[in-house]
Amino acid sequence: MNYRDALYHPIFKIISESAKELDLDAYVIGGFVRDYILKRGSAKDIDVVAIGSGIALARQVAKNLPTRPKVQVFKTYGTAMLRYDDIEIEFVGARKESYNNDSRNPIVEDGTLEDDQNRRDFTINALALNLSKTEFGALLDPFNGIDDLNKKIIRTPLNPDITYSDDPLRMMRAIRFATQLNFNIEEASLNAISKNCDRIKIITNERIVVELHKILESEVPSIGLLLLEKTGLLHYILPELTALKGIDEVEGQRHKDNFYHTLEVVDNISKHTNNVWLRWAALLHDIGKAPTKRFSKKVGWTFHGHEFEGSKMVYHLFKRLKMPLNDKMKFVQKMVFMSSRPIVLAQDMVTDSAVRRLVFDAGDYVEDLMTLCEADITTKNPKKFHKYHNNFKIVREKIVEVEARDQVRNFQPPISGEEIMKTFNLKPSREIGIIKETIKEAILEGDIPNEFEAAHQLMLEEGKRLGLKVSK
Repeated sequence: MNYRDALYHPIFKIISESAKELDLDAYVIGGFVRDYILKRGSAKDIDVVAIGSGIALARQVAKNLPTRPKVQVFKTYGTAMLRYDDIEIEFVGARKESYNNDSRNPIVEDGTLEDDQNRRDFTINALALNLSKTEFGALLDPFNGIDDLNKKIIRTPLNPDITYSDDPLRMMRAIRFATQLNFNIEEASLNAISKNCDRIKIITNERIVVELHKILESEVPSIGLLLLEKTGLLHYILPELTALKGIDEVEGQRHKDNFYHTLEVVDNISKHTNNVWLRWAALLHDIGKAPTKRFSKKVGWTFHGHEFEGSKMVYHLFKRLKMPLNDKMKFVQKMVFMSSRPIVLAQDMVTDSAVRRLVFDAGDYVEDLMTLCEADITTKNPKKFHKYHNNFKIVREKIVEVEARDQVRNFQPPISGEEIMKTFNLKPSREIGIIKETIKEAILEGDIPNEFEAAHQLMLEEGKRLGLKVSK
């Protein structure tokens, strides 16, 4: 079978000519071939295997390109990379690998193309296209990867038990590909992941998070999240989520399974946003429910303060996984902390005051918060579902109305601390904070407009109440 059409880009002819000049055989392998056959769009990453030195081939290709791109060499791994025409091309010499039990970093030695295909994680990633002039575009498929593509199966080229034990990151990759491609993991492979799930402990958190991000960025993230839970991997990676599993019953009163509810919320929000950090917020919005779960004979099951507890847990989770402790983390914390606020508004009468406070507290993230809360409605009761979403529509309309009138998003008080100090001839003191808080509360409650004159008058009244005198 020939896929010459896949190699339409001029870069492939240049690689072919460069390989001939060095008397090397070269092949395109992996994701580029897989995605072309699946018609998944133009790949921006190309992996080239040389039977010989991949670094030498990269340098020869760069020499033959009109732009003479810089070649990045990674001697430790025997690889080289260059960029050309928005495409990133990685070159590696064909190799065979062996592993020690306590590391996923292989012992590498030169090998044949067959050795290189044997070391690939999945049959669908072992597909290779010949770049030699005589067989340009010919497919090499030693493990029936084309058949697996047609059957939508994730399968390892060799014994899955050895494949996953050698490099446990492949377990995450199997689940990620199953999620992205909507493929099934072969039963023997799935069983091997469950058997070796504890081996994930030798993988760095940074690499695990890369795969988690790709699962969360997929069209239906719950596919991967369910597989992570089924195989036992989730217990080691995100125990905060597995702690949500199960339904307790006391005196005939039950609560919903918050784990499966969470997966529904993540899928719901994924239909409306590609923001991976908002998807993270959906994934973590209920993690505070496990430690705050209580049973009361009067009201049944409660989760009081789970939003506050969950927002604290976000920090520790990010820190443990070595995720960024920056504005991204603070955004997720804020979304988790405020996740119930619009729901409460959607249940009750929507007052201007409540909406002003919501906009004030959420700031620029009020739209994200509303998207999260709408995704959080997973009731199967059509009347309740319609009622909630209709009320959310009212809340959204109120937000636009209140924001246009009162301008409380990213609120800046009309009266500054310096103005208060000057008016009453004060040095920094608690009275300044009291006056500023009084003005802010009056604006949020709608007692005064968000304007200087009204705020100035209230400042004078509050100063008088505090026994302050206006300076002359």
